[in-house]
Amino acid sequence: MKPMRKRKISPYIALFPAFVIVLFAYVVTVIWNIWISFTDSKLLPVNTFIGFKNYARLFDTDRWTISLYNVVIFGVLFIIGCLVLGFLLAVMLDQKVRFENTFRTIFLYPFAMSFIVTGLVWQWIMNPTLGVQKVADLWGMDWFRFDWIVRGDLAIYVIVLAGIWQSSGLVMAIMLAGLRGVDSELWKATRIDGIPTWRVYLHIVLPILRPTIITATVLLAIAVVRVYELVLSTTGGGPGIATEVPGKFIMDYLFGRANIGLATAASSVMFVTVVIAVTPWLYYEYFREKPRSAL
Repeated sequence: MKPMRKRKISPYIALFPAFVIVLFAYVVTVIWNIWISFTDSKLLPVNTFIGFKNYARLFDTDRWTISLYNVVIFGVLFIIGCLVLGFLLAVMLDQKVRFENTFRTIFLYPFAMSFIVTGLVWQWIMNPTLGVQKVADLWGMDWFRFDWIVRGDLAIYVIVLAGIWQSSGLVMAIMLAGLRGVDSELWKATRIDGIPTWRVYLHIVLPILRPTIITATVLLAIAVVRVYELVLSTTGGGPGIATEVPGKFIMDYLFGRANIGLATAASSVMFVTVVIAVTPWLYYEYFREKPRSAL
C-alpha cells in the first residue's frame, strides 16, 4: 500500500514548484493588475481607490473604441483567412506532389520570422514610393492603385494580409498532419461510391479534422491578442489611429503617456473578454457531460 500511495503522491510533489510559479507569476499578477485599474495610478502604482473612473474614461476614448473595432476586423479575417488558405495548401500538398518538402518549407518559412520582420517586409511591399505601387507607376499603369497602407479606410487590411501571409503556413503544417491521419480506406470507399471530392472534404474530412482545426484556431486567436508588434512595424497605428489595436493602446499609455491606471483598465478589459470567449469552449470540450453511447 505504501509504494502505491507514494506513486500517487509523487506527481503532485513534482508539479508543486510549477504550481507555485503559476500561482504567483500569473494569478497574483492578474489580480494586482485588476486592482491597479481601480486606482489613480499615473507614472507609478498607487493605492488611491477611484472606482470605475478609469473604465469610464477608457470607453469614452475614441482611440480605444477604434482599437476594439480594428482587433475584431483583424481577428475575424485573419483567423478565417489562415484556416481557409492553410487548409487549401495542405490539401494541395496531400496530393503527393513532387518537391513536397521544398514547397512545405517555402510555405512555412514566413512563420519562422517574427511579427516585427513581417511588418517591415509588408511595409516595403505596400509603400507607394517603394513597393508594388512604385513598380506599377514605372510601368505606366496610372490606373492601378495599391496604396492601402496610407489610406485610413484600408490600412487595417494590410495588417490582415501580413498576418495571413505569416501564419497560414503554420495552419498548413497542422492541417497536413491531420490529413495524413485520414484512413486511406476511407478515400477508396468514397471513390467506389462516386462521391465528388469536394463533398468528401466538406462532409467527411473536415469533421474528422475538428480537433486539428480547434488547435489551429486557438493558436491563431493567441496571435490576434498579441498583434501589437505587427501593427507597430507595419503602420505604427496609422495613418492617424486607423490601425490602432488594444495592445498598442495599452503599451502607449503604460510607457509613453505614463497612465498606468488607464493602461491596466484596458488590459483588464481584454483579459475579461478573452475569459468570456474561452469559457464556453472549455466547458463544451472538457466539462460538459458526454452523451452515453447506446448499447
